[in-house]
Amino acid sequence: MGNGENTSQSGSQRQNFSTNTPWESVVGYSRAVRVGQMVFVTGTTATDADGNLVGKGDAHAQTIQALRNIQSVLGRAGAEMRHVVRTRMFVTDISQWKEIGHGHAEFFRDIRPATSMVEVCRLIHPDMLVEIEADAVVDHGSA
Repeated sequence: MGNGENTSQSGSQRQNFSTNTPWESVVGYSRAVRVGQMVFVTGTTATDADGNLVGKGDAHAQTIQALRNIQSVLGRAGAEMRHVVRTRMFVTDISQWKEIGHGHAEFFRDIRPATSMVEVCRLIHPDMLVEIEADAVVDHGSA
């Protein structure tokens, strides 16, 4: 599946959106999948366009970059941050919840999706502190 490639699934049109990171083909996943009005964004970390980690050692900066990455793929899928109804944050140090939460609020203070923040023992790279998933529902009058 490539960027925005359509496939049929149980009568619904499915679009997969890739960012061509090395992990996508190895693990077999898409950065986002849109089926109808629903957009599901996979766990997203704080990498830049070249795959380099942004904000090493800074949970707030990593949260902001991960959410920028989510915002970008949502846009490609015809959605916006205002369409996000749920986020899930996986963090390696729950004691940094305020820094991470403040970063989340910079994007979602007025949108207020349902959310979870869960501490995990580690992420795919030892310098990654935050990974965020998002689910969105595009309203009928939008994209």
